[in-house]
Amino acid sequence: MENQLIENIQNLFGDYYDFFFWLGIVSSLIFLISLLSIGWLVSLIPSDYFINRKESKFKLNYPVAWIVSAVIKNIFGYILILGGILMLILPGQGLITIFIGLLLSNYPGKYSIEKRIIATPKILKSINWLRKRSNEPPLII
Repeated sequence: MENQLIENIQNLFGDYYDFFFWLGIVSSLIFLISLLSIGWLVSLIPSDYFINRKESKFKLNYPVAWIVSAVIKNIFGYILILGGILMLILPGQGLITIFIGLLLSNYPGKYSIEKRIIATPKILKSINWLRKRSNEPPLII
């Protein structure tokens, strides 16, 4: 019985070798990119982001450029969200990556979801630790 189970698992990995190989490559790349960029992205968040919601001057002065940048930002944000979800089961900082992806993306109810996630003590502590390493003040909730 055990030998057959082991043989079935080996057959599964053998049949899907290419899939698992590329999944491992993509996971490793997302992990490296997140390690290199998470600290920088977290440092870009204004410390009063969750207290003062301001209309963007860039949006008001350059509406076409804002639309182009919003599309690029959303694509990058959704990639981070998907990568963060993968990192929940693969190596990487999944929750922080999902949070950064949520910050970058535009969707209805964004602000309340962000505030609820950031209010989680472990996440807030991690993000403020990254901000401290970048010489930025902590986020105020």
